[in-house]
Formats: sequence, structure tokens, C-alpha cells
Amino acid sequence: MSRIGRLPIDIPGGVQVNVNGLDVHVKGPKGELKRSFSRLVGIKMENNQLNITRNSENPAERAMHGTVRAVIANMIHGVSKGFEVVLQVEGVGYRAEMEGKNLALFVGYSHPVKMEPPAGVTFETDAKTRQIKVSGFDKELIGQIAANIRKVRPPEPYHGKGLRYLGERVRRKAGKAGKGAK
Repeated sequence: MSRIGRLPIDIPGGVQVNVNGLDVHVKGPKGELKRSFSRLVGIKMENNQLNITRNSENPAERAMHGTVRAVIANMIHGVSKGFEVVLQVEGVGYRAEMEGKNLALFVGYSHPVKMEPPAGVTFETDAKTRQIKVSGFDKELIGQIAANIRKVRPPEPYHGKGLRYLGERVRRKAGKAGKGAK
């Protein structure tokens, strides 16, 4: 049995979980999420805990067991505490600013790149630490928005300039070997 899939999911106070067959609806102080899952697993609610079960040792069912449990746990964590991804701005003259709710990136193009947050997502910038914080309650959406921001100017390997995740290491390359030699 899956080590992750067999762990029960505790439901914290202030979070409501409704299981209707394969549909799971989670509502909490940060927001609400709804998702439908595969028929390969069973979802049962007992004693303020969710248990994920599977019917057989079929490889497809085994693969879905831990995945479904992790997705439901992330839904519950998101509506109760939320998620945050932090990006770092590196490079001379590169900066990120807020224009109302929108994010404006000045990263070496002739124009600022403006991004509007979807519902349930907020941007926050800090000019001193040169960081962009993307926060919300849907982990999948937060990760995708952060990846879209990073895609505007990914870190380049020669000078390390660009947008990167906080703590991301960029492998640096040496420049031209014969630059000063004649």
C-alpha cells in the first residue's frame, strides 16, 4: 500500500469538506476549491478525517492512490493557511513594481511587462530585497503563475541575470576563453 496514500488527512477547524462520490468540495477561511477525482480510488470521511482507499494492486490504481491523497491535503492546507511562492529579481536595472493589483516587470525589455493576477491570487513586491511574492489558496494555480512570471526573463547562465525562485541555484558558465589573449 502507498506510504503516502494510506495516511489519513486531518481536517482542521474552520474547514468544511463535502465528499459526494468522486467530487470533493473544500471550503475554508481563505477560499473554496472543488475537484473531481478518478474512479480508481475511493474517498471516505470518518471521524473528521479523510481516508483514501484503492480496490486492487493495479499499477494505475497504485499510482493514483498517493497522488489523490496529496492533492486533497493540498486543497485543505490551501483554504486554511494558503500558499506562497517567492521569486528573486537579479540584474542591474531589473526591478518589479506594483501598479494597483497588477505586477510590472522591468527586466531589460524596451517596455515593462505587466501581469494581472487571476481571482484568488495576490502579488506583493519588496524593492529592498528585490523579491516578488505570489500568494493564494490554490497550490497548482500559484505554481503556474510563478512559472509564468519566471518565464518572462529566466536566469541566464553567464551573468546570472533574470527572475529565479528564491533559493534556486543557477549553474554559471565561463565566458569566452580567449577574450583577452592575442
